[in-house]
Amino acid sequence: MFMKLNLQKPLVIFDLETTGLDLVKDRVIQLSYIKVYPDGHEIRGNELVNPEVNIPEMITQLTGISNDDVKGKPTFKQLASKLNEVFTGADIAGFNSNHFDVPLLAEEFLRAGIDFDFSKCRLIDVQTIFHKMERRNLAAAYKFYCGRKMEEDFEAHRADQDTEATYRVLMGELDKYAPGANEDPEKVLENDMQALADFSKQNDNVDFAGRIVWAEVKGQRTEVFNFGKHKGMPVADVLRFDPGYYSWILGGDFTYNTKQVLTRIRLREANK
Repeated sequence: MFMKLNLQKPLVIFDLETTGLDLVKDRVIQLSYIKVYPDGHEIRGNELVNPEVNIPEMITQLTGISNDDVKGKPTFKQLASKLNEVFTGADIAGFNSNHFDVPLLAEEFLRAGIDFDFSKCRLIDVQTIFHKMERRNLAAAYKFYCGRKMEEDFEAHRADQDTEATYRVLMGELDKYAPGANEDPEKVLENDMQALADFSKQNDNVDFAGRIVWAEVKGQRTEVFNFGKHKGMPVADVLRFDPGYYSWILGGDFTYNTKQVLTRIRLREANK
């Protein structure tokens, strides 16, 4: 048995299957989640999603999800209100979620007209925890922490299967690295969502794509551009002396999340 998660608010463990890996162009075809509440009860959801674009054959071979499987299924926009309720007020966990699943979910929400504020969630990346502790993949993590091979318990590359495995790995990690559970003082994890979110964090991105990052400027932590002709310059300063740069980004091939973050900074500065 795994130890119970120490939760102050719900935790949503989720996984996506998508038409590809491009945050701007690709779409969700399956979303699965387990929502765990502080009292220990759980709610599971698993949705096939019509991406309204063709699913490449390579993705079908990988996931087993074909164009016929999603034909007639709801679009993300049709599911967005329900999913917004699931994720609102919860912390979020996944496997490689901080690098891919959360950024792509943010794009899908914005395309559906929902301005979901992920900054209010603690983001716990089970893969990052695993890589920092053992540096392997989900199948190896499952074998290492759960003592069984994934293929013995699950079908490969399905979001609902990977979500269940990720949930078990997270609880296994907390068991293995509980205070006093092993002799290595560097391999200790607190059963606390803030501590896990801090441990999962790998960069200082302001937006998920890393176009805007946090940096120390004149003794203050501030947002700076991380690309282009204004790289390394504070965003607030650029918005003042080169206002056309904002319009260029909004009209360019950038993620909705990058445009959303930039707009929030612009409105904040305008209201000072």
